[in-house]
Amino acid sequence: MRNREVHAVHWRLTILLALVMFAVTVRAQSSATIHQATLMEPDQKTREVSTEELQRILGEGTAVVFDVRPPHEFAVSHIPGAMNVSPKPGVSMSLYISDVAEIGRVLKGDKGRAIVLYCNGPFCGKSKRVATELLDAGYTNVRRYQLGIPVWRALGGVTQVEPAGIRHIVASDRTAVLIDAREVAEFKAGSVTNARSLPRSGLKPGKDVGEVKAAKDDGRLPMEDHNTRILVFGATTDQAHAVAEAIAKEAFHNVSFFDGSVDQFKAAARP
Repeated sequence: MRNREVHAVHWRLTILLALVMFAVTVRAQSSATIHQATLMEPDQKTREVSTEELQRILGEGTAVVFDVRPPHEFAVSHIPGAMNVSPKPGVSMSLYISDVAEIGRVLKGDKGRAIVLYCNGPFCGKSKRVATELLDAGYTNVRRYQLGIPVWRALGGVTQVEPAGIRHIVASDRTAVLIDAREVAEFKAGSVTNARSLPRSGLKPGKDVGEVKAAKDDGRLPMEDHNTRILVFGATTDQAHAVAEAIAKEAFHNVSFFDGSVDQFKAAARP
């Protein structure tokens, strides 16, 4: 199966899953929105947070958010503001778990610090395994975003890519679309091979996002498969992030931005 077909199947299932979870939540809480949904599993040792709560936590910095997936997955795509640590030694990939000792070092031994964990969605056991080990180690304020990165994306959330992730994507995903968020003159002066120009200055407030609408009609954005991976870079992080969010609001479900310079992106994308 080609990369494009794999991506399409994955994201259709993700969106379906999000809708099912929303329906379950609405039955229990008629006033809830899909952004306020949680998985609501019984007898869990740690409380869940919703997408809305996680967005607020990240904005206010009231907890340390850990992506407890393997470092390679983190590098390819992670929720902006999340941290990642090395795996626990001697554990098989099927029972993968982050090293709680490394989390302790990040937190400087503060076992009362607020922590939020996430992984690959409702059926992923990584965040539950890490949560259990943290509780056993004496941590007292552990929560999980059990909906995970698939639902984050399905609800319009953009993700962040690291240099190692860029190298992997450029080498292995021929369908990936690279977007340069700088001004047109800067793009024409030299950009990444095969990148397409979609300048931050072309965005307009409100529903009319200007240049993104035009890019949907002129072929710069992959209108035949909204699940295609899209990587956005720019002269600044804010520039890249803004364009990535504008693209995601147009129903593209796999959009990441790079938190670094154009030269760093070029170096990572170089064959």
